Amino acid sequence: MKKSAIVGLITIAICIGFLVSLNAETDSYSNFKEAAKSEREEHVMGYWEKEKGMYYDALKDPNHFAFYMKDENGAINKVVLNGSKPQDFERSEKLVLIGKMQNDTFYASKILMKCPSKYNDNMVEVNKDGSVKEPTKNVKESKS
Repeated sequence: MKKSAIVGLITIAICIGFLVSLNAETDSYSNFKEAAKSEREEHVMGYWEKEKGMYYDALKDPNHFAFYMKDENGAINKVVLNGSKPQDFERSEKLVLIGKMQNDTFYASKILMKCPSKYNDNMVEVNKDGSVKEPTKNVKESKS
């Protein structure tokens, strides 16, 4: 066989092996109960429990952020991120945590946030004094 054919076959084999390894690493979303049973990092999707608040003191420990999250099944757990509080965390609609569960606490290595779309029609504007203002719509009227 020619050297170029051998190199081509080896390259194809490496590419196939890489694609198979990527497919094996594909994670689906789990919940806190499944994450507690798993030994590897899990992706847990849910919502921040605003009533329970959050803890972040940048002066005391800037690498400790804690809050409570409700997963897709309704289970509520404490979440700890060893890092700073993500920007616009309060505005997030949905969260995806990547991490491990230890002793009824989910230790996140990463937090992904879905923030509200700037294109939502039902948005309201909240002023500094707390009053709510309905936005004006830019609709062009047709002249007849």
